[in-house]
Order: sequence, then structure tokens, then C-alpha cells
Amino acid sequence: MKSKVTGVLAVAAALSLSACMTTDPYTGEQKVSNTAKGAGLGALAGAAIGAIAGDDEAAIAGAVAGAAIGGGIGNYMDRQEQELRAELASTGVRVQRNGDNIRLIMPGNITFATDQSAVRPEFYSTLNSVSKVLAKYNQTSVMVEGHTDNVGSDQYNLNLSIRRAEAVGNYLVAQGVSVPRIRALGYGETQPIAANATDNGRAQNRRVEIQLSPVQG
Repeated sequence: MKSKVTGVLAVAAALSLSACMTTDPYTGEQKVSNTAKGAGLGALAGAAIGAIAGDDEAAIAGAVAGAAIGGGIGNYMDRQEQELRAELASTGVRVQRNGDNIRLIMPGNITFATDQSAVRPEFYSTLNSVSKVLAKYNQTSVMVEGHTDNVGSDQYNLNLSIRRAEAVGNYLVAQGVSVPRIRALGYGETQPIAANATDNGRAQNRRVEIQLSPVQG
């Protein structure tokens, strides 16, 4: 078992070494690249499967295959993130990365008029930019989530958040993003990201988020 673990770690290190560190172009921060993380995690997962067979060769072969898959996913999402950041610079849309998932946070004041669920015409160009990247990186699922502040009844806010999520989802479909990739959900006021006690906090809570995740299998 010790030789299997040693071999796995050696393979994971070798496959991810060349991409182990990267510089965030927006913060200047040095960090482990998602490609490297994916390769390492994939190697460990693949080796675990191979180890079930009971021999070192199977464990190492599993590590190699897992690293290739994991690293490939990380690299795919890295490139998609970079293009989204470039397309969405200065639009007011925030791009966040969490592992292999990318989240686009779209403040309500730039996406919808007050108490309305029709996308603002001036926001079309931003969604067009998102659609362009999604068309290029078509191996990601697209979850559109609507959120509100706590002004108004729970049910009203839930319905409004659903309509807004669906409006964004429908716009993406109209721009060529395939329907099976998209899910639209509304959460109303149940998932605030700031306190609703202030105008600024409520403004942050009124938002649409798009989460992009790699297609599995």
C-alpha cells in the first residue's frame, strides 16, 4: 500500500508541476491553478479506483487517467473564466471562481427595472457577451438563479425571482445557448448575501446569478 501511495503522489506531482502556480491577472495574487488542482485530485481519485484492483500498476494507471481528466476540466474552466472576465470587464457583473464552478453575479439595478422581470435593453449587450462565451464552451451546464431583497411578501418575491431567472435563461436561449444546458430557479429572499437592514444591503441582494459547472459524464 505504501508503494501505491508513493507512486500516486509522484504521478500527481509530475502531472501538475508545470501548471502548479498562476498569477491572478486582476489581483496579482499567486495561487495554485485550477488545472493543477484538478490534475492532483483526479490523480488521487483515479488511483483509489485502481487500488481496488490490488496492485501498484492499476493504481498508477488510474492516477494517470484521473489526472488527465481532472486537469483537462480545470484547464477548460480556467480558459472559460479568463474569457468571461475579459468580456465582462466594466459591465458591473462580478465573476467568481469556486473550484471548477464559475459564478456570474448580476446586480438587479443593471439587469431589471424596479419590480419588473423584463431584461433591460441596455443589458442585452452584456448577456450577448455571456452567450458568446457559453457557445464556445458548450461543455458546461448553466444554472440561472433569481434573488430578491425582503421587501414585500415571501410569495411575491419568490415569483418575481423565478420570472427574472426565466427571463435571463430565455434570453440566453434566444442567443443560441441550447435549452438542455439551462435551468432557471428562483429563491426569493431566502439567500441574501448582505443584510437587508440597509439600502445598500438590499441592493446587493437583488440580483441574478449564473453558475457554470462542467458537464459530468
